[in-house]
Amino acid sequence: MLSKSYLEFLINMNIPHSICLKDFDPGEKHGPERVALIVANILEKSDKCKATDIYIEPWVDKLQVCFRVDGVILPATELPRELGPNIIARLKFLANLLSYRQDIPQEGRIAQVDSLEGIEVRVSTFPTIHGERVALRLFRRENRQFILEELGLEPGVLKNLKDAIGERTGAILFTGPGGSGKTTSIYSCLSHIAKTEKTRRHIVTLEDPVEQILEGVSQTQVSPSTGFDFSLGLRSLLRQDPEVILVGEMRDPETARVAIEAALSGHLLFSTLHAGSSCGVISRLLEMGLEPYLLTSSLRLILNQRLLRKICSKCKSKGCADCNNTGYKGRLLLLEAMALNAEMRSTILQRADRATLESVFVNSGGITLVSHAIAAVKAGQTTREEVLRVLGSADCSAVFENKQGD
Repeated sequence: MLSKSYLEFLINMNIPHSICLKDFDPGEKHGPERVALIVANILEKSDKCKATDIYIEPWVDKLQVCFRVDGVILPATELPRELGPNIIARLKFLANLLSYRQDIPQEGRIAQVDSLEGIEVRVSTFPTIHGERVALRLFRRENRQFILEELGLEPGVLKNLKDAIGERTGAILFTGPGGSGKTTSIYSCLSHIAKTEKTRRHIVTLEDPVEQILEGVSQTQVSPSTGFDFSLGLRSLLRQDPEVILVGEMRDPETARVAIEAALSGHLLFSTLHAGSSCGVISRLLEMGLEPYLLTSSLRLILNQRLLRKICSKCKSKGCADCNNTGYKGRLLLLEAMALNAEMRSTILQRADRATLESVFVNSGGITLVSHAIAAVKAGQTTREEVLRVLGSADCSAVFENKQGD
């Protein structure tokens, strides 16, 4: 028989009572219809929760479904384990993946969910010892306005960013883990250029995927599986006479080199790079084989960012219906901005290690993410626990202990 939690899930999802009360039957008569309804309603429920990701993972005795909301993974429901292969097969069908291959990772996308207007889903499957798990990333193509002044940046950081994007050449790089708001920040920069400058600039992007449509911006989605990757796209794009370029990610040394050289040859370049800090971006580019002089000549601003959950304004972190009893509602942007001054450029030319770069950054007045986080806690915007969850470093714990000692 079906578990109580499974029946409650089906009923809450408004799946027809005649279907949800039947034992699961993998045969042709009921299996496909029921599975299609379950998949559709999981997607609908995730949208109502404003989830950014869905995780469906098989275990020994159950199929676990979780949503990521405000950066935190929350359990959504548990389904019978035997439903797993059918649910994943349905998702593979929608994403045009090979349903008969369960032994290899696959990636695809669902361009449009029938019951959800304006949502695209990126699908990633991965084999485990208990069967395939699937991760779904939801992209909402809503008519959203990206306004630089509404990011919540501190006045000094906002001024540095506006000064940098007002230039005609150079590179502005963002770093941070997935889901830290990098795309929103970059889209806000591009929209600012497109809408506020009197003299129009030719703005083009290479993205994987295109998450939102921007007015006044020519956007392109790369397709690495067909050979149209960032490196090839950027080389071809430079022949289109662009003035402002977004390269979604510097994934390899070749893309990084072409991008940095573009920033030196009359283009304003935006891109992202995986690194732990602003100074870590410098170290990462040097590790990719770029010469120090290329970095000191091209880099205008490096921004390292994270998103923290904000304390619920109604219950003040106690938990209420408005915040789903989490104590948090909404998120706060932390942003560490590093502009390259003369001392930092000199340090880079010496190929200094990350620790030395960070020391120069702080000694020259740079404000780290940890410092921004401590200020947010003192202002009552978030909690110490949330800061430790997101930043999660020994340095962060040590700083909090020192502050308590003071």
